[in-house]
Amino acid sequence: MNVPSFVLLDGGLSTALQELGVDTSTDLWTADAAWRRPDDLVRAHRRFVDAGVDVVTSASYQCDLDLLVRAGADESTARRVLFGTTDLARRAVAGTSVRVAASIGPFGAALADGSEYTGEYGVPAATIEQFHRRRLEVLVDSGPDLFAVETIPRHDEARIVCDLLVEFGAPPAWFSFGVSTGARTYAGDDLLDAGGDVMSYPNLVAVGVNCTAPTVVTGALDTLRVLDVPLIAYPNHGRVWKAESREWIGAETTIELAMLTRWLASGVTHVGGCCGVGSAGIARLATLRARLGDSGGSPRSPMA
Repeated sequence: MNVPSFVLLDGGLSTALQELGVDTSTDLWTADAAWRRPDDLVRAHRRFVDAGVDVVTSASYQCDLDLLVRAGADESTARRVLFGTTDLARRAVAGTSVRVAASIGPFGAALADGSEYTGEYGVPAATIEQFHRRRLEVLVDSGPDLFAVETIPRHDEARIVCDLLVEFGAPPAWFSFGVSTGARTYAGDDLLDAGGDVMSYPNLVAVGVNCTAPTVVTGALDTLRVLDVPLIAYPNHGRVWKAESREWIGAETTIELAMLTRWLASGVTHVGGCCGVGSAGIARLATLRARLGDSGGSPRSPMA
């Protein structure tokens, strides 16, 4: 079987920081390191670079301006920290061909209450639009290679971000949904409808799913493969997040060779990890890629 190459993404940035002994338990999550421990954040990114990735994702996922201000930063500092997440990732990839993706997390991530896993925000669409607009105004100017619109639990939120990115010049971007089943997003929206609604984005890199168990990813890819667009998959460690106790529970699941081969046959062009997948997990994916015959050639560009 002729298995195609894939772009190797990084894993959970919070996991890489924890491997370095950095506390990520505050509401700011990885953005706290971007503000207070930037050198450690560069080291965390570098762990993934050393593991063999083609793309690292910035610490902007939960780096919200209002969240930073509530934590004690002034408005100017908050904007500087958000803008600087791209630069810190750039420092980590210096001297390599690794690209930098600016993370665009969902509105719920900034609430720090686990609602990115439910999509139950309790706010009007205008509030969600303003949240993303303020962040994109900063992040577009920071100059990433592409945008990672990720863990989006709601169809309407994906559409909002899509429209805003078009307004800001339609930079290369992938759109990745958080899903509870192979057919539904975390908010209960139809995954195929949600994915189909963003596939017309002018500079689309891929559409797919992340931050859910590998076994759920397989079903979601079976749903999305009919779209005939490049697909992306970067699952977490297979455990379930409990916001009340701020912990992951359940057994871990890893990506095995047979599973990865099936994903690639479904049209997946980008593979990586999310929460709980550290540098060792990504190095393991690099090894699997080598076993599939990709070690001697250049992986497909993330801009493709």
